[in-house]
Amino acid sequence: MNFRIKASVAAAALIASAGGAWADCGIESGSVRILSNDFPALSAVNGRAAECASDTVEVTVNQTTEHSNIQVPALSADPATYTVAVVATSSIVPLLSDDLIRPLDVYVEKWGDQLLDSQKIAVGGKTMAIAFMANAQHLFYRKDVLEEHGIAVPKTYDELFAAAEKLQQEGWKYPLSSNFMPGWNLAAEFVNLYLGTGGQFFAPGSAELAIDNEDGIAVLETMKKMTDYMNPDYVTYDSNAQTPIWEAGEVALSIAWGSRAANYIGADAPDQEIAANTAFAAAPTLGDGTTPTAALWWDGFTIAKNISDEDAEASFRAMMHGIAPEVLEGNMDKAVWLIDGFEPTRAADGVIANLQGKAKPYPMLPYMGLLHVALGDNLSEFLQGNESAEQALADVKAAYTTAATEAGFLN
Repeated sequence: MNFRIKASVAAAALIASAGGAWADCGIESGSVRILSNDFPALSAVNGRAAECASDTVEVTVNQTTEHSNIQVPALSADPATYTVAVVATSSIVPLLSDDLIRPLDVYVEKWGDQLLDSQKIAVGGKTMAIAFMANAQHLFYRKDVLEEHGIAVPKTYDELFAAAEKLQQEGWKYPLSSNFMPGWNLAAEFVNLYLGTGGQFFAPGSAELAIDNEDGIAVLETMKKMTDYMNPDYVTYDSNAQTPIWEAGEVALSIAWGSRAANYIGADAPDQEIAANTAFAAAPTLGDGTTPTAALWWDGFTIAKNISDEDAEASFRAMMHGIAPEVLEGNMDKAVWLIDGFEPTRAADGVIANLQGKAKPYPMLPYMGLLHVALGDNLSEFLQGNESAEQALADVKAAYTTAATEAGFLN
């Protein structure tokens, strides 16, 4: 989704009189160029930021699911193609590693009075991002279906498999879904489950990989068992593909993103009976673990380094307008907002349950991205039955070690 706004005074008046939005954000001049992922909460934030357009301020937005592939080359340009990169816990790491974003403390001091301390993401003692929402994957379930079949809401993976087995025996051909598309999504599922084991991804104080162990094998075996209850098309499943099969009533259990929950239960959901019976719980625990198998994420904004100070100030102020408490009006259910005044709605149940269960954050380490890529590229063969779990982990380790050595993290 792309849109561009540069309003003259007359055009701004016309927008306002037509019922659209235009705001006096106090920005005298500058160019605001936003790159972000594409989901409803970000549309709300970006839409408010775009209200800062005027005859001297241009605001452009590129909302795309390809944002993480675009951000590094776009911000490496001089001047950077975008002045704002909306990031998450992991996607900020390459921007930090390549020194592509600027500290925000000066701007926070001038224009950040509305911010909560929890919104200021500090790295090395400097505020490098402003968080505005929390996110995590968790369990989505059809409460009417579970009640009909006498199934309690699964709290563990053993209970999830027992529920899926019973539903399959009673006519649900593929009762379960998850984001198993090879690449980023599949890797995220491994990370979620591995966090639930309590194991370490890397040797302490080192970039040396440490997942080729019993925990890693247990995670892969769990993922393989999930596919027993999933449509063979699971290799095409990301968030966008999961939504329509849920709305069509094809699945009753799903591991999906909390940021999508509002879409499943909203007034515009295509089947209101399904929407009314869609409920959310913490991600299941694994084995003897007590921690939800979910990485906690934050989403927030960063400001590019390779831009003028004028554009940086304009961009920060526009984004502060975008995440002002007023964004909650009409959007309370679109996210678990890290914004003063947020009151949790039903759509936030799953993420909050993960928080209450003390789910762990996604590791914000400079070499975690290399592991994520290695996982995404090397797990499909195992899931398809073409190699052992041990071989899959060996393939991951080899790919990661090569990449980490080339990057200078390993000797």
